[in-house]
Formats: sequence, C-alpha cells, structure tokens
Amino acid sequence: MTFVIPDDLAPEAYPLAWLVGRWSGHGEVDYPGIPRAEIVQDVVFDHDGGPYLTYSSTVRLRGIDDQHGQVWSVESGFWRVAPQPPEGVVLEDFQHPLEVVLSDASGLLTCYMGAVGNGRIDLASRFAAATESGPEVRGATRMYGNVAGELMWAWDLAAFGQELQSYMSARLTRVEDAAAADEPDAPDTTGS
Repeated sequence: MTFVIPDDLAPEAYPLAWLVGRWSGHGEVDYPGIPRAEIVQDVVFDHDGGPYLTYSSTVRLRGIDDQHGQVWSVESGFWRVAPQPPEGVVLEDFQHPLEVVLSDASGLLTCYMGAVGNGRIDLASRFAAATESGPEVRGATRMYGNVAGELMWAWDLAAFGQELQSYMSARLTRVEDAAAADEPDAPDTTGS
C-alpha cells in the first residue's frame, strides 16, 4: 500500500502514518443475543500535529441497495505510540507500543494497550468503564491489518455475561477526500 506521510505529522506518530485518511466499507456484527446484521462503516484517522492520531468511526446497519441504515455505534478517540511498552509486554524488533482511548456514544469508555508494526495492530483492553446506562463490558480485543492496501479489522468482546468472542469485523477501503469529490469541475481558465 502506498501512502504519503503528511508533512506536519508528529514523528512520534510515524508508525501509525499508514492509517491517516478516510476509510469506508462493509462488515458484520454477530454476537449472542444480537441478531447477525450487515454493517457499513466510515472511519477517519486524522492528526493535528500532536504526537497522536484522532479517530472517529460511525457504524450503520446496511440498508436496502447498500444505502446507510440506522446508526449502530459512534465512537471517537486518540491513538498514540507510547514512549515505552507497559510492564510485562515484550515487543518484537519491528513493533512499537500503542495506547488507544475510545469513547462510544452508548456510554462506554475503553482504554486499549497493544502494539503496531509491519501494517498490523493488536490491542487488548486495559479497562472498560460505562455510564449508569452504558453497556456492561468486561474486556475486548481488536486487531487491525493492512491487507493489500485495505484496512481489515476485527473486534472481540466479553460483554452481557458472554465470554470473549467475535463481535464485529469489517473490510475498509481508503476513499478520496469527501470535500474534493463533491466539488464541481473547475472551469478552464487557460484560455484554450
């Protein structure tokens, strides 16, 4: 996969540079007590020059004729390469320690620890906290991978009295900048 490291990306975030951009694609949610459903997901990894990436994701149920249906989840957060691995975590030479903090509109806050390297990210929850009406989650893992230029990811969840098992996964493709794609063709000002 070819990508360009943005000029103003903080050097600390270079191991995550391949994620920067807008991604969209399809997947599924399937978990005990939740009917299997196809999903459409839009993800944005961005930066503001700080030593981290910002993250936002919207998952919708897949509607008729691939139209977006009802919103399933919305989450946002920060991804940063940690200065050193957490105690007890051993990394391969090509890996960097990673810390991710995600908040979900359902009232869930999750802190993940893990590793990034060679186009793969492995995360495990360090803790999950919920509001009074938020979902009861005991643990989670996530895996993200660059597979032939696409972003594949899987989320395993221990929640609602269930053991850790597959919850959601998707296959996302990098998309053009939405603003540029929506602009009408510029008039020819060359005089030809």
